[in-house]
Amino acid sequence: MFGKKNHVDIELNADVERLLKSARDGVLPIVEAGEPVLREQCVRYDGQLSKHTLHKLIETMHKTMLDAPGVGLAGPQIGLNLAIAVVEDHANGDDDGDPREIAEFPFHAIINPVYRPAGEKTRSFYEGCLSFDGYQAVRKRYLDIIAHWHDEDGKEHEEHLHGWPARIFQHETDHLSGELYIDQAEIRSLTTVENLEDFWAQDPVPTQAAKELGFEL
Repeated sequence: MFGKKNHVDIELNADVERLLKSARDGVLPIVEAGEPVLREQCVRYDGQLSKHTLHKLIETMHKTMLDAPGVGLAGPQIGLNLAIAVVEDHANGDDDGDPREIAEFPFHAIINPVYRPAGEKTRSFYEGCLSFDGYQAVRKRYLDIIAHWHDEDGKEHEEHLHGWPARIFQHETDHLSGELYIDQAEIRSLTTVENLEDFWAQDPVPTQAAKELGFEL
């Protein structure tokens, strides 16, 4: 559960309600790189919103994420400095044997998420961000993590995540600390999505990209 003595922050709750009312067809605009809110340490969520507002916020974040489309969305990406994010991804038959180890990752609202590595193995793949749209870069991340979070009802969760779901969780959790994936990416790997599709998408492991663009895996 969230803090036993938690109280709704009336002013913040009203601000969030106004934000939600500004959504068009339930979808909010996504904050782009360069806006200060993306570089702030988020405030831990401890019951500052009413249950009604929190559930409506999560529903709107989910719809905004799917509309983008994306597999994760963090509070700062809609201009909200609270440690709340949503994640969801689905595997299909074409993903069998994919070295990125894409796997089913059902919808979760992750509140106050943290993670720690479960082992020392890492993998480097291209990834992107809705706040840095149109580009991707290679980012090294832990292959396995222990993920910890609360859901919208305050229930605590801990789970071992592997492969692509682990990458998604790390990416969204990092947002809540003011970090963008590009901060620790291989900068020489940076490419437009169009060039990624034309030159590098056929090989999920960016071996050839590393050779021709001049970065190390």
